[in-house]
Amino acid sequence: QVQLAESGGGLVQVGGSLRLSCVASGSTFSRNAMGWYRQAPGKQRDVVAIIGTDGSTDYADPVKGRFTISRDNAKSTVYLQMNSLKPDDTAVYYCKMWLANGYWGQGTQVTVSS
Repeated sequence: QVQLAESGGGLVQVGGSLRLSCVASGSTFSRNAMGWYRQAPGKQRDVVAIIGTDGSTDYADPVKGRFTISRDNAKSTVYLQMNSLKPDDTAVYYCKMWLANGYWGQGTQVTVSS
């Protein structure tokens, strides 16, 4: 059974940085695209960044130039480096594995204070 475990969230001031990690188990990690999503209170869950099996990446417009998604297949881990954080980045961040109907982690809270 696929399991995803996010970590690295927390409280940070405006302009600060955080690095989120998502460790996958129960699947052949390298064969699946991975992504990060976020959901703020009262809002829908939106895509933040996606990384393909070939390392290709795509970003939502609000985070372009500030966030970087990467993966380490040897560690079955996908990362999200977040720089120049803004209050609007406050949300629960989830990782997703594109396998079958999709698998989600439990989420990690990111709070950016002004």
